[in-house]
Amino acid sequence: MTGGPRTHGQASTGDFDRVLVIDFGAQYAQLIARRVRQAHVLSEIVPRTVTAAEVAAAEPVGMILSGGPASVYADDAYTIDPAILDLGIPVLGICYGHQVIAQTLGGEVAANDVAEYGGTILELTGGGGTLLGELPPTQTVWMSHRDAVAVPPPGFRVTAATADSPVAAMEDPGRRIYGVQFHPEVAHTARGQEILNRFLSEACGARPSWTHVGIIEQVVAEIRATVGDRTVLCALSGGVDSSVAAALVHKAIGGRLTCVFVDHGLLRAGEAEQVEDTFRGHFGMNLVTVKAADRFLDRLAGVTDPEEKRKAIGETFIRVFEEVAADIDDAGFLVQGTLYPDVIESGTADAARIKSHHNVGGLPEDMRFELIEPLRDLFKDEVRAIGEELGLPQEIVWRQPFPGPGLAVRIIGEVTRKRLEILRAADAIVLEEIRRAGLYREIWQSFGVLPAIRSVGVQGDGRSYAYPLIVRAVMSDDAMTADWARLPYEVLERISSRVVNEVPGINRVAYDISSKPPATIEWE
Repeated sequence: MTGGPRTHGQASTGDFDRVLVIDFGAQYAQLIARRVRQAHVLSEIVPRTVTAAEVAAAEPVGMILSGGPASVYADDAYTIDPAILDLGIPVLGICYGHQVIAQTLGGEVAANDVAEYGGTILELTGGGGTLLGELPPTQTVWMSHRDAVAVPPPGFRVTAATADSPVAAMEDPGRRIYGVQFHPEVAHTARGQEILNRFLSEACGARPSWTHVGIIEQVVAEIRATVGDRTVLCALSGGVDSSVAAALVHKAIGGRLTCVFVDHGLLRAGEAEQVEDTFRGHFGMNLVTVKAADRFLDRLAGVTDPEEKRKAIGETFIRVFEEVAADIDDAGFLVQGTLYPDVIESGTADAARIKSHHNVGGLPEDMRFELIEPLRDLFKDEVRAIGEELGLPQEIVWRQPFPGPGLAVRIIGEVTRKRLEILRAADAIVLEEIRRAGLYREIWQSFGVLPAIRSVGVQGDGRSYAYPLIVRAVMSDDAMTADWARLPYEVLERISSRVVNEVPGINRVAYDISSKPPATIEWE
């Protein structure tokens, strides 16, 4: 049910058993989806407004109702189409989703006198039922709620309880509807993955076919069927996403793929040379390099709003590709390395817009290409695994993510040549020191941010008035959530000392210790 304008070549989800994750607005929805995929079953996040007819048309083998921040008996409480629970499709409600099931089917939900947050002792009752029956009778689970199910709906039996939640788990195996008040998707629930696995296998009968090999085979077949004998262009940045996308399409159609690398002047130090050497020299792919730094900088002149930056860069990218395509016979398709988190964050029917990724929300309406996005249904960890399966070098597969708009979204304010020079030099030092400390593979992303503000400093016994550098380093699995990396003080000290001493125009260094949420990984 994910979609995009004129998109082809993604995994045909109809060939895999899949589970729909109905999102009630919690940060856990993406985590639930990833846990399902770890069981080799395709998952897809859909909005709470999905109708029973839409669910039936999607033909899922199961559904999971996520947690949420609201109260089920608030005036503006989130609900679902009640007919969804009458489709005969297995359903698992988690936390808020558990309460929605209870209230919709005639149970009672009430506010607890004592909230349950964090680790909580769960005790099984009546043998634990389908989901919990093979687990220890007492275990620690992760709770995050104040409301709780007080009375289960007719036909349901209680399978677990805690000191403050008399219906911590319930089920109606005849209707294949299950609910748990705790969060099996978080690592703090030690046996949580087993619970989800039992729902998928025992309740849903899902085939564990969402494997890396299966995905590759399906995507390659889909690309061949879509493209036929025509020529395809690939927007190649050299990052892991576009590299894996290029490798997949090259596997499908070979020499009819032409990769286009746009040197837009917004890259990191030495990056353009590395991309050309890797893909033209190592892989022998058809590669066209377009030098377009002046064009992009002209387009960004005077632009300070982050959304306008992304849209300006996205449109300029497409125009460059269209010009290249004019010299290539029958090139009507464009490959992009769009990922599932890009689609979610850019704002779809499934989620509110966080920011428009240049390759999703930033695309012009009148572009002449049809898109091939073989990674559009995948999270980053899945993309890396597929890259390894395809035989891509480790330095590409495990390269830290770099935004398509490049350093433009790491300069807060107008992008100028001078600011790009300053940030490029400082960012190179950040990465050098992270690698030197042996932390590059451990950290999800590490980089510098240059805000277009200046502050007073003292350099060379005199007054300076220069930019600060913000260092950002985060830990994450899929970029949907992230925590700031606890870098050793000596690493931060080396970064700060080198940047201030080696990069003219910077007189102080700060470290961003914000997590996502509430912040995003990138500053724009």
